[in-house]
Amino acid sequence: MVRIHTPVQPTVKEKSDDYRQHVETGIDALLPPAEKRPVRLHQAMRHSMEAGGKRIRPVLLLAAADLFPKQSDPVPAAVAIECLHTYTLIHDDLPALDNSDLRRGRPSCHCAFDEATALLAGDALLTHAFHILAQSYAEESALSCGLMQILSYAAGSTRLIGGQQEDIENEGRVASADTLHYIHENKTAALIAASLRMGLLFTQPEAGQLDLMELAGGQIGLCFQIIDDILDATSTVETMGKPVGSDAAAGKNTYVALHGIESAREMARSHAKQALEQVQQIGGNNKFLLQFIESLEARIS
Repeated sequence: MVRIHTPVQPTVKEKSDDYRQHVETGIDALLPPAEKRPVRLHQAMRHSMEAGGKRIRPVLLLAAADLFPKQSDPVPAAVAIECLHTYTLIHDDLPALDNSDLRRGRPSCHCAFDEATALLAGDALLTHAFHILAQSYAEESALSCGLMQILSYAAGSTRLIGGQQEDIENEGRVASADTLHYIHENKTAALIAASLRMGLLFTQPEAGQLDLMELAGGQIGLCFQIIDDILDATSTVETMGKPVGSDAAAGKNTYVALHGIESAREMARSHAKQALEQVQQIGGNNKFLLQFIESLEARIS
């Protein structure tokens, strides 16, 4: 009797870990060495970039690049988006904004170094993100330009930074549901959508596929933000790797504060359901992305 061995498919965690390992290797290779002058600045950059974390944005970028045959290595782009994301975390933690002393389970950049160095480390990572995209894809001008166009728009004054600005303006007062949606559609979801869109760009997609991926990324981003709000209200410092309960203490507007935990959970599930439908429409090698979206519910149940 001949036995047919069916290849064992990796779990969503195993595949995520594999993607993360590629990202960690890329970070080490593409960031300035810690001993390069000015040493304190480069140490601060690496302190925040090498702190680990879920690496959600670069993982999603690599997963999107695997949907169809890709033309180039997407790892530098994944590192670039993590550089940009980490700059936002460094700046968010500063006393002028969230005044948080813990990030990814280790002291925030301004606590480990000082405020001025943290500010410059964030600036440097923002700049370095675009340097990576320009240098790594210099021989593919259309790809390089497309990647930079997506990332710069998502991170600009009308999206990520705009969402942050309205978040600051509404601290200490009850925001409307529309304002809360605007804040997180831009502050959080824009960069997640950019990750997926950038990854798909490596596969020479059709315009309709890019549009669907943008929609799916927006739904995933909102789902993530709602989950983050729920966990801030219900989890522990050890689980989160950062202070919890800080949103309520700072008078921040959250989905939990505005809608309550159970309604927030239902909203997260609704966003995840829409993302699943959109990724299914895109097709391709989408099993990991579908499983990834499905796994979000486990964090809020």
